[in-house]
Amino acid sequence: PVAPLGVPERDTAEMLESEINAQGGINGRPLDIIIHDTASTEDKCVMAVNRLIQSDQVLAIVGPSQSGETLAIIPIVEKAQVPLVSCAAAVKITEPVKKWVFKTPQTDAMAVDRIFRVLKKRGIQKIAAVVVANAFGEAGLEQMKKQVGAAGLRIVAEEKFQPTDTDMTTQLTRIKGTPAQAVVCWGTNPGPAKVAANMKDLGMTIPLFQSHGVANQAFIDLAGKAAEGVMFPAGKLLVAESLPDTDPQKKVLLQYKEAFSKKYNKNPDTFGGHASDAINMVVDALRKSGPDRAKLRDELEKTRNFVGIGGVFNMSPEDHNGLTPEAFVMVKIQNGRWVLAEEQ
Repeated sequence: PVAPLGVPERDTAEMLESEINAQGGINGRPLDIIIHDTASTEDKCVMAVNRLIQSDQVLAIVGPSQSGETLAIIPIVEKAQVPLVSCAAAVKITEPVKKWVFKTPQTDAMAVDRIFRVLKKRGIQKIAAVVVANAFGEAGLEQMKKQVGAAGLRIVAEEKFQPTDTDMTTQLTRIKGTPAQAVVCWGTNPGPAKVAANMKDLGMTIPLFQSHGVANQAFIDLAGKAAEGVMFPAGKLLVAESLPDTDPQKKVLLQYKEAFSKKYNKNPDTFGGHASDAINMVVDALRKSGPDRAKLRDELEKTRNFVGIGGVFNMSPEDHNGLTPEAFVMVKIQNGRWVLAEEQ
């Protein structure tokens, strides 16, 4: 189900492995990236991580794509003392700080902050939350509840859907009967695309805000015309060309976009970007640490002013994500394309 996240991450990993080895590897030694497919399940993720640690004896692990998968393997990597750089979003992954765990995606807390800023500017006070029934959705809902008071908002409806559900009409019909002035959906496709389509079918005209979990072409493809006007927070990659030349990320974003498009004949998305940041951070750290897990962990924690796809990272002993809410921009879907939203 979460292949739209995992596939661009895998593609990015294979591209970077080729690029880095073509340039001489790491301190003259080839980089070997071993890729396992978790099939979007926590059990298979746990099996893969145990194999990577025990059989493959890797120096570091990048991924997985989902928050639930990541939370399931944290005790394993902590016990084995293997650095993990997750490509999942939940703030719980790195807060509180765990010695061996880092992550590259912007957090759900930051995403909620960006959405609520826009809602507040619009004078919206009552919202409905519809979230996927997994760790990612639960974390998003938790952050919404934490931040509504300070934002002057009220959640008047809460609905959930399963990751594989193909129709949200029942949940949305209940929301339609509430005074909600906007819907905030939290999940990864296909669910969020179905929410958009079902809202259109039901004639619901209140604005739909999505999470950063839809920052890929799959959402537009699945939602079709129902994607029009949807807003969500995302890293700057989707709107890289629209950024001012003074933005420190613009050059890095355009280089990644060009390399990925040339190799795969398709545009990259923010999920591939999470893997790009994670792998490049590990490689930078390895150049300094050599093949030593503990020293590698220490170097990852010293990452400063790393200009990546997801933002400018500054790790520290107190912060293993290293980003601020400004790593996000608000993106709007217009004529089937991503544009930088007027409201930020």
